[in-house]
Amino acid sequence: MMNSRDDSVQIAVIGGTGIYDTTLLKETRTIRPKTPYGDTSDEIIIGSFREKKVAFLPRHGKGHKLPPHMINYRANIWALKELGVKRIIAPSAVGSLNYEYKPGDILLPDQFIDFTKKRAYTFYDGPQVCHISVADPLCSDLRTLAKRCLSELNIRYHDKGTYICIEGPRFSTRAESKMYRDILHADIIGMTLVPECILARESEICYLSISTITDYDVWANQPVSSKEILETLHKNVETTKNLLSKMIPLVTEERVNCSCGNALNDALL
Repeated sequence: MMNSRDDSVQIAVIGGTGIYDTTLLKETRTIRPKTPYGDTSDEIIIGSFREKKVAFLPRHGKGHKLPPHMINYRANIWALKELGVKRIIAPSAVGSLNYEYKPGDILLPDQFIDFTKKRAYTFYDGPQVCHISVADPLCSDLRTLAKRCLSELNIRYHDKGTYICIEGPRFSTRAESKMYRDILHADIIGMTLVPECILARESEICYLSISTITDYDVWANQPVSSKEILETLHKNVETTKNLLSKMIPLVTEERVNCSCGNALNDALL
């Protein structure tokens, strides 16, 4: 174990594209955990924010050196679980599949469709088997808190939606994008939610995705470029930081309105 009960960290932020600023945290220390699954994406920074112990892990590594299909999701979640983390807040960049969801908006997805192909989706590769329920894959408790904070901050957001997760690192063809929108009725598209949120559920950690919309996907006949995505994302980094600043102090240790902490009940064989 990497922590004692007195030194446990309750909250983690897994920073997505553009979210690498840890100046919110005070009294920081850095660890490079060893895990059974290899190295985490980068060092984990642990600090305090308004009397809350918070861990920060850059999902793609500092400098965005890891593409989505090469992120060691199992190592990342295992390390946070070992630190004592009970809640994960996970900002990420996504494309929009709906004109109502505009670049600059925040969407709090409540469902996903998995179109990834070759990732490690579970901690239970045998002999013990786990059939985890992800009927409602994102934490209802954290989603409720996020909606309240977004409303109070007067930030334009959407309180539910379906995130389609693709393998990447390439963007979609027009045919794929239209299929995701017109046939599967997904609302946003990204590359990192799966298996991150699944592994968090297997670890009985509450998980919230804060999906920042950076562009319309190519169904809209507007070619996607990484430069445009980063420009929009950088404009919204301050918005994300404001949301985190408001949310983190309000996260309680007690989990009342979700079942994430009991996810393994009846799931293990």
